[in-house]
Amino acid sequence: MKIYLIVLDTLADWEIAYLTAELHSKRMLADPGKDCEIVKVGVSAAPVVTMGGMRIVPDLAVADVRMESGDLLLMPGAETWMAPESAPLVAFAKETLAQGHLVAAICGATYALAQSGALDNRQHTSNDKDDLKANCPGYTGEQRYQDAPAVREGNLVTASGIAPLEFSYEVMKMLDIFRPATVEAWYQLYKTGQPQYFQALVASMA
Repeated sequence: MKIYLIVLDTLADWEIAYLTAELHSKRMLADPGKDCEIVKVGVSAAPVVTMGGMRIVPDLAVADVRMESGDLLLMPGAETWMAPESAPLVAFAKETLAQGHLVAAICGATYALAQSGALDNRQHTSNDKDDLKANCPGYTGEQRYQDAPAVREGNLVTASGIAPLEFSYEVMKMLDIFRPATVEAWYQLYKTGQPQYFQALVASMA
């Protein structure tokens, strides 16, 4: 499987850090030998700079991405999602979601999906419903908005920018490449800091 990580200027580094670390290391996968590759996708092959000043060179331009069953489109937050130059990324994400592929969007990426109309008929969340409505005139999905840190409906996970842990938790469950006991122990460990969950995490991978 492939994790297609969209990269764009001002990408919010912390929002995807839990996911990229666990997916790249494979240390918690039910099958550590499973093919699981993170592929960085940009509007073009031009480098981008994250909010934290990290320079990232895309592996692929979005026009060259071919999603297959089980792949994930991972959309981190950024301050540039609503900029005209990001339009190809938004159009691709909307199409990918409509085709039934797995999509996960957090913070600014949810605004882009909302503006495109992709959230109008799906349960979803974001940073704030009123702010979403104020900044996305194309959005009419407020009746499906959920006041929660992260929400999953079918092939879509959305989350607030202050909920990277909950976002990661929902995405891990959606990917179905981790044992449920592993995901639950991992989440509780990071959420509470209690040592019994570290012991449960180790036991779940034995």
